[in-house]
Amino acid sequence: MKPLRIGNFSGFYGDRADALREMLTGGEVDVLTGDYLAELTMLILGRDRLKDPGAGYARTFPRQLEDCLGLARERGVRIVTNAGGLNPSGLADAVRQSADRLGIPVRVAHVEGDDLTAAHPGTLAAHAYLGGFGIAECLRAGADVVVTGRVTDAALVTGPAAAHFGWRPDDPGTYDRLAGAVVAGHVLECGTQATGGNYAFFGEGDVRRPGFPLAEIHADGSCVVTKHPGTGGFVDVGTVTAQLLYETGGARYAGPDVTARLDTVRLSQDGPDRVRIEGVRGEAPPPTLKVGRSRLGGFRNEVVFVLTGLDIEAKAALVREQLDAALAKSPPQEVRWDLVRTDRADADTEETASALLRLVVRDPDQQVVGRALSGAAVELALASYPGFHVLSPPGKGAPYGVFEDVYVPHGGVDHRAVLHDGRRIPVSPPQHTQPLDAVPAPPLPEPLPPGPTRRAPLGLVAGARSGDKGGNANVGVWARTDDAWRWLAHTLTTERFRQLLPETRELPVTRHVLPNLHALNFTVEGILGAGVAAQHRFDPQAKALGEWLRSRHLDIPETLL
Repeated sequence: MKPLRIGNFSGFYGDRADALREMLTGGEVDVLTGDYLAELTMLILGRDRLKDPGAGYARTFPRQLEDCLGLARERGVRIVTNAGGLNPSGLADAVRQSADRLGIPVRVAHVEGDDLTAAHPGTLAAHAYLGGFGIAECLRAGADVVVTGRVTDAALVTGPAAAHFGWRPDDPGTYDRLAGAVVAGHVLECGTQATGGNYAFFGEGDVRRPGFPLAEIHADGSCVVTKHPGTGGFVDVGTVTAQLLYETGGARYAGPDVTARLDTVRLSQDGPDRVRIEGVRGEAPPPTLKVGRSRLGGFRNEVVFVLTGLDIEAKAALVREQLDAALAKSPPQEVRWDLVRTDRADADTEETASALLRLVVRDPDQQVVGRALSGAAVELALASYPGFHVLSPPGKGAPYGVFEDVYVPHGGVDHRAVLHDGRRIPVSPPQHTQPLDAVPAPPLPEPLPPGPTRRAPLGLVAGARSGDKGGNANVGVWARTDDAWRWLAHTLTTERFRQLLPETRELPVTRHVLPNLHALNFTVEGILGAGVAAQHRFDPQAKALGEWLRSRHLDIPETLL
């Protein structure tokens, strides 16, 4: 059977608008997938729905599709997207109306059952992460466009693959094949991150405008990740490894249809801009589904004081003492100060002579973080440290969100495929499940023999990619040669990781070893507070945590440099 060619045209809500046309015209493809949902996106869509009950989906998608619907129909390319967000039926209707207006006969289906908000009072949105078999039902029934709400990102690929190859959810013999499709889906889900975008070694190719990725998926679940000819960026074992480590944890990568064993993944270069993925093993899914809950956590405000020249520490201490006294009259629930030493001695510009002192306050009451902070900060304009000024005056306080994970049994959702002809097909929960236990630690490679070392940045011999999952972060680190892996596996212990990233010293850190990828994956619990929408730290999604790690110096064998 010919491989199924599945491409991606969106990695997030706000991605490149012309990517859909680029993927339709740039080469052969059977299915195009668009991923629009992230934890923060669900909160944004929830706030949209508060204002307009007919909202709740990615409004950019209908505009993208209207420009390309005829072209997709003409080329026989099916489109699968989670742009439905909190309102997949609403988006499906919008697509139908657009198709009718253009006079293009298009069969539109959608998937529902993920919305559990009514069962979780006090939340803006509570949605279960569904699998791909609702999508598969829609495609088997002839849908040209399938719209979903909250499914796993990989489901956008496993659904089309299951429909094409006839995989069934109640057949344990399909676990390995499904797991292979999950891995392909994870590589594709973030679009150009698989083709050189956000890549540690970005200087090795032209990444000014990376092309979007596609996977040629085979009936056994193996695939080749590539991109259309002539598009920018590049695909190699490193770019694929980086994306495999993004927002993952241990060897078992759980999903609603199957648990993929990331420790079994084998990668090989299969030609220019072609990486083969094979050997992926699968296991029964866990007995529960993840539910992401988004709610308003309160109100937040901030002010950034600019401290210039001499006596930076003393200036910071003065303004802190002044503000703390003023805020004591009506103290916010949370007060956080951070001094960022961007200043340099004897600097030749005022900006490089300046440090930044950031104050963030949070409270359930908007008045406490709004007018109280604004008044206290502004009143210091002529009565504080020399050179007093702020980057911008504090506002009246803005709401912030909180993301939480909870879990429900598979039977706790009413997963349904709503076909283009209106029929509603129930999607049965898996008959077989397996608790998600940790995989025993694999043996480490032989260490490098002793030899001379040089103090140098870790990033000279290792790549990294980091990301967020609720309040936790992961940092995946991989070596590019066998010898570098032998050194990395023994050197970058959990304790060394904590030393290099002091923000993690008091937090639970777990190290996962993935020898096939020459990689270590660290999960750091709680570093992001209540999730990205809470803006707990300077880098609220931990996107650059891995690059910070790569910049840290340690003793590296000279043979690796």
